[in-house]
Amino acid sequence: MKNDIILAGVGGQGILSIAAIIGYAAVESNLYLKQAEVHGMSQRGGDVQSHLRLSSNEIASDLIPQGKADMIISVEPMESLRYLPYLGPEGWLITNTEPFVNIPNYPQEDAVMAEIEKLPRHVALNAGEIAGEIGNKKAANMVILGAASPFLDIPFEKLENAIRMIFGRKGEDVVATNLEALRAGREVAKSEINT
Repeated sequence: MKNDIILAGVGGQGILSIAAIIGYAAVESNLYLKQAEVHGMSQRGGDVQSHLRLSSNEIASDLIPQGKADMIISVEPMESLRYLPYLGPEGWLITNTEPFVNIPNYPQEDAVMAEIEKLPRHVALNAGEIAGEIGNKKAANMVILGAASPFLDIPFEKLENAIRMIFGRKGEDVVATNLEALRAGREVAKSEINT
């Protein structure tokens, strides 16, 4: 088993939470894990990316070579395109469709989505809208993680347990919201795979 994942987005969108949950679930699943530190400007609004490598065998390097990633998980659509050179030929792109316009020359949304739509294996969803329907737009990152979950070689229950562990100190309401967001994202991905 091997999952080489690029996490991408903008500072403040919860990429570190996604990485922590996948990492915790991987360790609980007795997998090896290596994560490159988050690169880029991790303050709110700066672009952020991280390499996350999971395997049933030991891992030598924490960096993923170009063209070898099994998945890009992105909470921002333009940022997903930035890392496409890393995606392997059989890889999946999981991305939010809601842009975080933080630069004056942000490309036209239609152009960004047209590039995403060209990919044979992608799931694109408006995570903020889905999280808002659940009651907390901040849970958009968990919607994205849920959409990625069918492509992770980690039992879904381990991801749920990781959410309970990581968000438990924030109270049961926060845990429940994040679990609901995770499940909602998973349902969208499963419905897109089956169509």
